[in-house]
Order: sequence, then C-alpha cells, then structure tokens
Amino acid sequence: MATRAILRAFRDRSITSRTASNYRLLSTLVLAEHEGGSVKTSSVSAVEAAKYLSEDNSVSILLAGSGPSLQKAAEHAASCHPSISQVLMSDSEKLKYPLAEPWARLVHLVQKKGSYSHIIAASGSFGKNILPRAAALLDVSPVTDVTEISGSNQFVRPIYAGNALCTVQYTGSNPCMLTIRSTSFPVAPSDNARSSAAPILQVDLSTFGEEGMEKSRYIKQSSLDTERPDLGNARVVVTGGRGLKSAENFNMVEKLAEKLGAAVGATRAAVDAGFVPNELQVGQTGKIVAPELYIAFGVSGAIQHLAGMRDSKVIVAVNKDSDAPIFQQTLELQVADYGLVGDLFEVIPELLQKLPEKK
Repeated sequence: MATRAILRAFRDRSITSRTASNYRLLSTLVLAEHEGGSVKTSSVSAVEAAKYLSEDNSVSILLAGSGPSLQKAAEHAASCHPSISQVLMSDSEKLKYPLAEPWARLVHLVQKKGSYSHIIAASGSFGKNILPRAAALLDVSPVTDVTEISGSNQFVRPIYAGNALCTVQYTGSNPCMLTIRSTSFPVAPSDNARSSAAPILQVDLSTFGEEGMEKSRYIKQSSLDTERPDLGNARVVVTGGRGLKSAENFNMVEKLAEKLGAAVGATRAAVDAGFVPNELQVGQTGKIVAPELYIAFGVSGAIQHLAGMRDSKVIVAVNKDSDAPIFQQTLELQVADYGLVGDLFEVIPELLQKLPEKK
C-alpha cells in the first residue's frame, strides 16, 4: 500500500512537473498587419493578448511584404511593445500583398522552424482571411474571436451574435491558433513602448515555393482618403443606417463626424444599399468597435449590428420608430443608454448647427 502511494505521488509530481515545464516553455507567434511603415494597432493588441497566456511567454511578431515600407514597419514593431522578443521579417515580392495562400504557406514554414505553442492574429479581415487556411495546413482547429484569455488553453468567445459567452478549453496539438478581438485587449499608452528595440531577423525563404499561389491574385485595394480616425480604434463613432435613405443623405453623418473628430460607421443595410464602402460596416460580419461614445442614426438595432457595437461605453440612438430594438430596455437587455425618438433629418442638421467647429 505504501509503495503504491509513493508511486502515485511520484507519477502526479511528474505530471505536474511536465505541465509546469510546458507552461514555462510557451512561445507565441503574432501575425502582424502593417501599413505605411507602421504595425496596425489591432496587431499590437494581439501582442497584448499574448501576455495573458503566461507570465513567461516568448513573443515573436511576423511581418511580410517587400521594400522600404516593410523595413520601416519592422523597425516600428521592434519597439512598439515590451513583450516582443523578436521581429521576423519576410521580404519577398510573393508576399507583397496580404493574400491568404502565400501568407498561410509562410505561417506553415515559420511554424515548422519555430515550433510555437500559440499563433495569434487580430480578428479583422487580415486575420480571418489567413488564420483558417494556415490552421488547415497545420492540421489544427483555430479558436476564433477570443475576448478573454484565462490561461494557456482556456478562452472566452461570444456565440449567438454576442448574446452569450462560451468558455473553450483547447485540447488539440500545438500550435493553438487564435484570433482575438482587439477591442478586448486595449494597449495602454504606457505599455506601448520599450527601452530597447527587439532584434529583427530575416526569415529564410529559400524553401518558400509557389505551390497553391495561383489560386488568387491581387487586383486592387479601395479605401477612403480621409483624415478621420480609424473605425476600429476611434474614441467616438457616428453610425448611419438604412434610415438615411441615400448616399447623399449619408453625407450628413460624415459632416457630423468631422465636427466631433469621430470615425464613421454604417450598418450592413446601408453598405448593401451602396451608401458607403463596406470597410465602414459595423457588426457581426463587419468591424467590432468599442468606443467611448457610439451615436447611431436611423439604426434599428438588428442583432447582427448589435454584435459589433454592444461593448461601447455609451450608446446614443436616434430613430423615429419608438419600438426599434435599439431602444429596448428590459432586465435582460439594455442597448441604448440615451434614446431620442425623432426624425434624423431634423436632428442631424440641428446638431450640425449647434456644435462648434473642431479645433
């Protein structure tokens, strides 16, 4: 009996020791998006999320592209967050554009060499495009849209369009692949710096072929030429819905946003109607935002839209329909903190008249 107890204790100790060893040996690869020589804020939030996996977590950030812009972005990445231990730079014309096929093969190549325990990307069009394909090449199942990390293999993610939260425990093989909601892992200004730059290493692309790359090609990228803040990280967002009726009327929302120094958002109905480009869509199939102030004009409050903005600190809604879902106030649900039942074609011009010009 005593011998059996000793053996059991030794076995449990071995398991605990092995688990602790794995915990100490965590290493994370962050897939980073860059533009204009800088790493995007959403990708820095992915680095911030990696901190919650373990106290002792080696974080590498992967950048790909070509030319001086990539080099500049790598230099920015090397000093943008204290948790980054190294920057991996993949300089190739094949990776000039963030297409899923070449990027997925790059992730596969880097993972085979680095044997990372986790791979993380922000839950935007970049991450949603690349991570599933890379996961298929690595034969693992990704965990998507993570809003909370409780440990190296336990995560919280929304389900049912954000109406419920699900706790997921990952039991698969390495790497554990995640997309995270950047709004759930904000980077404090004090954290967004480091005393010395992380080393920048070139990824060996000598074995990087062109297999599968012919399945897609880059045509063009269309974006708004504006000085307004980025929709995903703005402190104030002004959104218009189908109630604006036309692209010309949507200009009122844009003028109001300019006065407030705010970003412009739109519902899927407004995007589908051609009022604005789809890069402004807020919702389950658009961008997830969590500003300090969210102002909605002509937005009924469909569940798909609420999934993209319900984490906003203060929500103001203007709609002529007093029974619109965005006005709902029940024990289970409260969407708008402030609601005004009125005609937006009267309310917006009055706001434009009374608000001072942005300094």
